[in-house]
Formats: sequence, C-alpha cells, structure tokens
Amino acid sequence: MHYVAIMRRLLSRALPSLFFAILLCVFACVAAAATKKPPPRPVNINTASAIELETVPGIGPATAEKILQMRKSYGAFKSVDDLLAIRGIGPKRLEKMRKYLTIGKSSAASAAKPQKPVPSKTSAPTADKTKPEKSEPEETDPPSRR
Repeated sequence: MHYVAIMRRLLSRALPSLFFAILLCVFACVAAAATKKPPPRPVNINTASAIELETVPGIGPATAEKILQMRKSYGAFKSVDDLLAIRGIGPKRLEKMRKYLTIGKSSAASAAKPQKPVPSKTSAPTADKTKPEKSEPEETDPPSRR
C-alpha cells in the first residue's frame, strides 16, 4: 500500500510537467509544418502536380486540388490572377504566393519539339588545332617494286 501512495504522489507532481512537455512538442511540430520552405524556382501552375503546388507557401492539399480541378475544367491559366476565381484565394493571399508562381509554356510542348542550334553564317569555320595542317599532299601511289 505504501508503494501505491508513493506512485500517486510522484505522478501528481510529474504529470503536469509531462503534459506541458508533450504540449510543447505538439506546438513545435505544428509551427515547423506551418513555415514551409518556398520552392527554389517559381512553380508553373499550368504543368505542376499537386505535390509541386503544395511547395508554394499558402497552397495546401485542398487548394492544390482546386487548382488542378480548375485547370482540368477550363484549360490552361492565362495569368496567375486567374487563381482569384478559386474559392479561398483572395487578393492578399495571391500576392503572398505570386512570386512563387508562373504560367510559363508547357514543358511537354518544348520537349516534343527540340530546338536545333542555327549555325551562324558570319562565323568562319575554324581549323582543327589537334592535327597540324599539311601543305603538300601525300603520295597515294604505292612504291614501285624493283
């Protein structure tokens, strides 16, 4: 019976501290998740997947799905401002996200048509510097037999 009394007293003193420590860990995890690192380059809203869109601060899973649904229903966005038509994205929120978004050309279209470099007509052909140029042509006839 004495053991039970000691455990109750210990838990009554330690329980508030334990609860505070757990609560502090939960808040730290939530704060870390709320401040996500922005993408290194602007995200193309016309080609990005939901996961790529979620890298933008201010876009979570629900908003990313709304963007994809609007793109599927109405086609490519003409401007980043077209996102204002999505419920939940207002002018203030869009201004915070704008620097992380772009509407560049589709990467699939540019991959389908590879561009060939156009040779310049003004540049003169350069000589191969690895082999010295020969001034006299070599004899191609085999040496005569004696």
